[in-house]
Order: sequence, then C-alpha cells, then structure tokens
Amino acid sequence: MNNRLMLLFTGALVAGAAFVLVLFGNPGNMGFCIACFLRDAAGSLGLHSSANVQYMRPEILGLILGSFVISLASGEFRPRTGSSPVLRFLIGAGVSIGALVFLGCPLRMVLRLAAGDFNALFGLLGFVIGIAAGCLVLNLGFSLGPARQTGRIEGSGISILTIILFIILIAAPGLLRFSTEGPGSMRAPLFLSLAMGLAVGAMAQKSRMCFAGGFRDLFLLRDSTLITGLVSLFVISLVINLVSGNFKPGFEGQSVAHTQWLWNMLGMVVVGFGSILLGGCPLRQLILAGEGNSDSAVTVLGLAAGGAMAHNFNLASSTSGTTAGGRAATVLILLFFALVSALVIVSRRRSE
Repeated sequence: MNNRLMLLFTGALVAGAAFVLVLFGNPGNMGFCIACFLRDAAGSLGLHSSANVQYMRPEILGLILGSFVISLASGEFRPRTGSSPVLRFLIGAGVSIGALVFLGCPLRMVLRLAAGDFNALFGLLGFVIGIAAGCLVLNLGFSLGPARQTGRIEGSGISILTIILFIILIAAPGLLRFSTEGPGSMRAPLFLSLAMGLAVGAMAQKSRMCFAGGFRDLFLLRDSTLITGLVSLFVISLVINLVSGNFKPGFEGQSVAHTQWLWNMLGMVVVGFGSILLGGCPLRQLILAGEGNSDSAVTVLGLAAGGAMAHNFNLASSTSGTTAGGRAATVLILLFFALVSALVIVSRRRSE
C-alpha cells in the first residue's frame, strides 16, 4: 500500500473512530482531541484542580501504545534522542495553551469543521499562518538539533509509563481523579476508547500522519502527500455528519467552542508555529513518542504540563469565550516562539 493510500485510509479510520466515540459518550466533535485529552489526563493525576476536566483518557494511552506495538512488530521502533529538551518541553506547553485558547488541537479543529462549526475556519486560518511562520524560520536555519541513537529502555520510557497508567486506571482507579460533570465526565466506555486509540495509533504510525507536516511539505517541498490524511479525515467526517444528521452549520451553539474569532485564530497560530518548531503536531508527537523518540516524549510531557497550567492559571477558554489571562498568554507565547527562533538561528550561524 503506497503512502498516499495509507493516509487516505488513516483519515477515514480516524473519522469513523471519532464518530463512534462521540456516539458512545465523548463530548460533541471531540472523538479525539490531543490537547484536551492530555489536559484531562493531567487533571486525573491531580496536576490541576478543575473538576470538570479530569479523566485518564484511554484514547491517549491507546495512541501511544498502538504506535509502540506496531513499531516493535514492524521493526520500526527506533530509540533516539536529540537536544534542547527544555525548549521542547516549553514549546510543547505553549502549543497546549494555544490549543486550549482555541478549544482543540489540529485534529479536533478538522472534526469541528466537518461538523459545521464555522468558528474552526478561523482556527484553520491561524494554523496555516502559524505553519507559514514556522516554515520561514526553518528556511532561515532553525533547528533544535539532530537526533541520535539511544538505548531501548530510554526509547520505551513513555510507553512504560503509559502501561503503568493503564494498570492504575483498571486496577486502582481510586488513585486517580474523575470528573462527575462537564466534558471530563463525558466519555465512551473504557475499552472501546482504548481500542479506538490503539487502532488509530497503529495506523498513524504506519502512515506518518501529521497535520502540521502536511502543510509544511506543501509549502516547502510542493508535496501534497502528507496533507492527504487531513483531507481524508475532513471529507469522511463531513459525509458521516451529513448522513447522521450531525452537521450543524453556524457559529453559535457549537459543542465546546466559543465565537471569539480573533482568539480562535491566534490560538491556532501558536499551535501551527510551535508544531513546526517541534517537528510535528500534537498527534504526531504522541506517535513518535510511542516509536521511541525521546524528544517527542519530552514534548508530550510539555503538552500535558501546558494543559495543567492552562487550568491552574485560568488561561483556557470556555464556551463563554477566552479569559484575560489566556489572551495575554497567547501573545506572550508567540513572542517567546519568535525569540527562541531568532536566538537559535543566530547561534547556529555563529557556530558555522
């Protein structure tokens, strides 16, 4: 199966899995949302105290383990690490905060669009602008450093942690926190969620699906292969929503969304820019972490920490709109990304 066909199939699988997960209990237009689900998992571990968004999402565990298992089985498990772990952690945290200002990662942005949420159009515009900014700094020489081979235990670290968290979820759930109301209380059955995560994680690992990477390759290489997955996800989700009666076009009354267009856009500028600096969108970071990339494992921890910070410091948006802290954080994170990019580029040029 060639890569474009595999991406088409992966997009269709994600669309179908997302529909099933919402049908069986997940919040509307949120069959999958990497930023939201990592935020929920952080809350379940007590890293934030927002009672409405606390649940150890099996989808996240499944995505990592699906990638881990399929990469081991296919000989593609490649333990490796690189450089700049602190920057990767901080950029990951910034991406998560930007996503929670918008109320969704790139994957959920596409699901929202396919369900008729026009607010996500501003998110898409911002995402593309952020990716364009990231491509500009790549052309100027930005890099967080090359990866090098490392040990299998190091490469398996995030997957081992995921297995431990799953055992706790099954055998000792009293150690975790669970929402009794709000989005965190809306969840599909545990093993269904895990199964969907495993399937999507395995296919995303084989197809290399990445939402930011699709636009990056289109802009820099004029290669449309990787964006096939995003297009497939949107088209199949749109058809499913039209057939099932879940397509509800408009700005008002959308599920877990707000109508402040400027901050929908700027939140996703942060996500697009940061994803390019990191080398992949939040979904891709989970998949890379599962196949042994310690840089991505650090990024995933940063994404989870950013989700916790967003709620500890009242930065995350709600259906009522953004907060003053969230707006300020969005601007400061963009400035931070720009400053980091400039300093890395200058440093690399001086060392040449």
